[in-house]
Amino acid sequence: MSETPGIVVMGASGRMGQMLVREVRAHPGLRLVGAVERPGGDWVGKDIGTAMGGQPAGVIVTDDALEAMAGAQGVIDFTTPAATVALSVIAAQARAVHVIGTTGLSDEDLKKLDAAARHAVIVRAGNMSLGVNLLTRLTRQVAAALGEDFDIEIVEAHHRHKVDAPSGTALMLGEAAAEGRGVELREAYVAARDGITGARAPGTIGFSAIRGGDIVGEHDVIFAGAGERLVLRHVATDRAIFARGALRAVLWGQDKQPGHYSMMDVLGV
Repeated sequence: MSETPGIVVMGASGRMGQMLVREVRAHPGLRLVGAVERPGGDWVGKDIGTAMGGQPAGVIVTDDALEAMAGAQGVIDFTTPAATVALSVIAAQARAVHVIGTTGLSDEDLKKLDAAARHAVIVRAGNMSLGVNLLTRLTRQVAAALGEDFDIEIVEAHHRHKVDAPSGTALMLGEAAAEGRGVELREAYVAARDGITGARAPGTIGFSAIRGGDIVGEHDVIFAGAGERLVLRHVATDRAIFARGALRAVLWGQDKQPGHYSMMDVLGV
């Protein structure tokens, strides 16, 4: 393997894809060796650098993930559930570290990723930022300490173009809260309320989603008790934090054994 890992970026023309391309190219310990777009995409066949409005990068955008992965040591993937599951098989065959920031994955999708992780390293997180992953740890600890006397509500806000709700980060926080209380999230989960809902059931974990403008990402975990509230909050103002976390993950995974890891593993917390 090359001393400098070669990285493939999926969904290269998207906002996150372009951010990843810029961050990989700027990183002294990584090489951009592939950029993949969906079949028929406007950027297919173009140099990724010129397609992004800059100087040539020497990497031609392709719609063939298998071709792009040949000889690569890592792939960073913030795409769609179907694309991510299909790519996991290719990445496992290439023994490349597969860093996944895709959200909206179903239980069946996760089972397929687990199967691929028997042969290669997968690092998956609903959010790649350092701050959010620390928030997740705090949420688990606070939920365990406060117990059911405090109601838990998770409120998230994102830009108008986000297609899934609640966000992967909100679900990650919900899972942490449920773990802190020793319950399954699917048993405690309550979606956004509407109409005559009746009183709040004890022990539930509520979710609300806001969509508008260019909000990068905001997440509040509210612990509401009698006479007091504790609010844990993370605000993202620059999408680059997610890309930098993904780069840290792909570097971390280079010498690891096959398995399905999280950003908690990467951060050692």
